[in-house]
Amino acid sequence: QVQLVESGGGLVPAGGSLRLSCVVSGRTFSSYAMGWFRQAPGKEREFVATISWNGGRVYHADSVKGRFTISRDNAKNAVYLQMNSLKAEDTAVYYCARGKGTLVSMTSDRYDYWGQGTQVTVSS
Repeated sequence: QVQLVESGGGLVPAGGSLRLSCVVSGRTFSSYAMGWFRQAPGKEREFVATISWNGGRVYHADSVKGRFTISRDNAKNAVYLQMNSLKAEDTAVYYCARGKGTLVSMTSDRYDYWGQGTQVTVSS
């Protein structure tokens, strides 16, 4: 059974920073790409960032490029999302997800396991 557990969300003022973490159970973490998505109230889930199995390829949504950074530590079965210069429009539930393979993807249908989500609220 694969489980993903996110942590690190919270309430932060605009301009502040947060670091989200996602720990994945299982021994084959390093074989899969990982991604972060988010969903704001009344909106569809949207892509935030993705990283390949070895960290060699990363992609970030245009809306977060230059402010957010995805990274991973395969020794710890963990993926991270460093979020700087947060804006009110970044307020959402953030989900980490495990890819179906090693390659990165920006579409949610290429991910098969999801965490429960962690709330990020940015006050303006």
